[in-house]
Amino acid sequence: MPDNRVMSSPKVLFGFHAVGVRLKTAPQTIIEIYFEPTRRDARMRQFLERVREAGVRLIEADGLRLAKLAGSHGHQGVAARVEPTAQVKSLDDLLDQVKGPPLLLVLDGITDPHNLGACLRVADGAGAHAVIAPKDHAAGINATVAKVASGAAETMPYFMVTNLARTLGELKERNIWCIGTSGDAPKTLYQVDLKGPTALVLGAEGDGMRQLTRKTCDELVSIPMAGAVESLNVSVASGVCLYEALRQRS
Repeated sequence: MPDNRVMSSPKVLFGFHAVGVRLKTAPQTIIEIYFEPTRRDARMRQFLERVREAGVRLIEADGLRLAKLAGSHGHQGVAARVEPTAQVKSLDDLLDQVKGPPLLLVLDGITDPHNLGACLRVADGAGAHAVIAPKDHAAGINATVAKVASGAAETMPYFMVTNLARTLGELKERNIWCIGTSGDAPKTLYQVDLKGPTALVLGAEGDGMRQLTRKTCDELVSIPMAGAVESLNVSVASGVCLYEALRQRS
């Protein structure tokens, strides 16, 4: 698997979660933190106390400057310029280091950065080892993804691969069972064994997986839908699938 991991970090992080996780896990990579001095609530006071304890440079900035720096008005009064963190360089390297059965999330056609950020967050929460996506049908990591991911863009390995079907084939050579989700699958998520090495494959809401991706999967399962809507948002579906795997493994 020659495809390298996408750079995990944008040059700017913003929001309390994203900056806070970097502050906790790799404070030495933070160049400087900008904050809005007019915000004086308890959350900001506690955050600034942690920054000062870590010895990171603090710079006052008004809301307009923060918005320009972050590229978003959702900065919560906090932004940071950071250096990239050291990351596993390839999916092969990561899988060689995994202890126990791997659990992977594969996203086919997820181009919305908010969806990607939410998927990274739920993957981190459920203990997945990596998230995989095709380079030509996926969102990359940017400041919006990092904000929505609430720090998970810093901790969750995200690999963008050139050929997703080929990568799934290579996962299968490692005896990782590739399980795709499809609304028309006769078997449900709750009828399959997720305790072994597993890659859960999800497509975009509405379109689903591409045909070649679907054909490459070892098995297709559906998420039971008891109401009027026909499908779930991909980040919600990812959470349902990953946490069922976590439940079975627990």
